[in-house]
Amino acid sequence: MNSTVAAATKPSNTNNKIKHSTGENVGTFVIYLIVALFALICVLPFVLVIIVSFSSEKSITINGYSFWPSEWSAAAYKMLFLPSSSVPQSYLVTTIATVVGTVVASFITFGAGYTLANRSCRYRDGLSLYFYITMVFSAGLVPWYMMCKTLNCYDNIWALIVPSLLFNPFNMFLVRNFVRGIPAELNESAKIDGAGEVKIAFGIYFPLCMPVLATIALFYAIGYWNNYFNAVMLVNDEKYYSLQMLLFKIQSQITALSKLTAGATVNVNPPKESFKMATSVITMGPIIILYPFLQKYFVKGMVVGAVKG
Repeated sequence: MNSTVAAATKPSNTNNKIKHSTGENVGTFVIYLIVALFALICVLPFVLVIIVSFSSEKSITINGYSFWPSEWSAAAYKMLFLPSSSVPQSYLVTTIATVVGTVVASFITFGAGYTLANRSCRYRDGLSLYFYITMVFSAGLVPWYMMCKTLNCYDNIWALIVPSLLFNPFNMFLVRNFVRGIPAELNESAKIDGAGEVKIAFGIYFPLCMPVLATIALFYAIGYWNNYFNAVMLVNDEKYYSLQMLLFKIQSQITALSKLTAGATVNVNPPKESFKMATSVITMGPIIILYPFLQKYFVKGMVVGAVKG
């Protein structure tokens, strides 16, 4: 008897299923189709870059950039990774500068943002205005260069790290606004329990700010990875060349060689166009690999950090 009543009162899974109308199904299909086409449009340029990087220079000269080259070649990658090539060394230098610079700059930015969001900081509004002014006005290149020389950031690995180490005011304001969105009662209760400012900042607020920290870390990582200006201005020793700087020099040499041999009878055909695409592949690879790990934090950090406050 009890089983009969239970069976009668148990809701049917069939009745609980939501039935979609034909119009809703068509609309969902159209939305998915548009998203898929948009994703395909975004991916195709990257696929083309990879294919062209493995195309022979002759094929590119005759057919242009094509998804179906008439001749395949790995000459561009062979040139990049010759036994005597400096690309692996530059890769290592750029990786060290990116990792160290990103980690330290993120900590400095968090410290500044937390301080300016803390109500116990008496001059936080004046300091915020001071940092905002630096977003509008710049002291210029000469003072920047003299400061780098004074700090001994010249012809060494620190020339690629320290000049870009001071936090970006935009990133700092993102962190400040995010911290302001955290209830102030959390700070007050921690102080009642006897926690100091350092403990509160890095023991309580730091884990809660992981979305915005991941966002600014991605910004810093991209900036360090793509930075060639510091190498141009502050580095003469080739062993400290950043990857972007070295590839730019190699590309300039290939272009000069192509112009010199344009009217010569000697059959010299350096992989100029395929080399450009190969350099794009090896430089954008690490950032593309890094982004999926930070994607779940990125959107939340941008939205909350930009809106709150």
